[in-house]
Amino acid sequence: MLPAFLLAVLVIAASPGPAMALILQRSGLHGFRAAVPTVLGIEAGLFLWALAAGLGVAALVAASEVAFLVLKVAGAFFLAYLGLRALGAGWALRAREGREPLPAVPDPGSHRGAFLEGLVVQLANPKAAVFLFAFYPQFLPADGPVLGPTVVLATIQVTFETGLYLALAAAVGSASAWFGRTRIRRRLHYVSGAVLLALGLRVATAAR
Repeated sequence: MLPAFLLAVLVIAASPGPAMALILQRSGLHGFRAAVPTVLGIEAGLFLWALAAGLGVAALVAASEVAFLVLKVAGAFFLAYLGLRALGAGWALRAREGREPLPAVPDPGSHRGAFLEGLVVQLANPKAAVFLFAFYPQFLPADGPVLGPTVVLATIQVTFETGLYLALAAAVGSASAWFGRTRIRRRLHYVSGAVLLALGLRVATAAR
């Protein structure tokens, strides 16, 4: 069962989504080290959703129209905020270009802020609750306690995804000097902003 579980996790982790977009943006603009707290925040959110699934909370979110709607709206607004912030940074670079010297590498901000960004993006994604509620039971014992095996599966998934996302961040971060060029950086802001806005729209219009 474990190989099948890891294969499913690999497919899920490699699928485009808010987490992937945030990691690519962070590592491209600020380098590998700045992306580490983002990855940890995303995986902390995943682990909390897994605990919620083991405790039955995710099932309530999946079943409740109100809870699903609240999370969906919150997630869409947060992704839209991140997208608009990225677009604004691109416009600011365009306005400043040629008028004043720009730093070669933009300020990545605090590690705590990056961690919280990743955490909120994951926790405000109602599809994560629905997915875990539907996915984990396939790998849990039919009889007996659920919470313990759920924690084991969540630990495996978080460890696997953390390694995968850190490898991705390292690969993208190795080209951060190229991304640091003002013109490239501006375009990356535009692209990542547009992608985050599109993902926010997808979350807002998603059905269970």
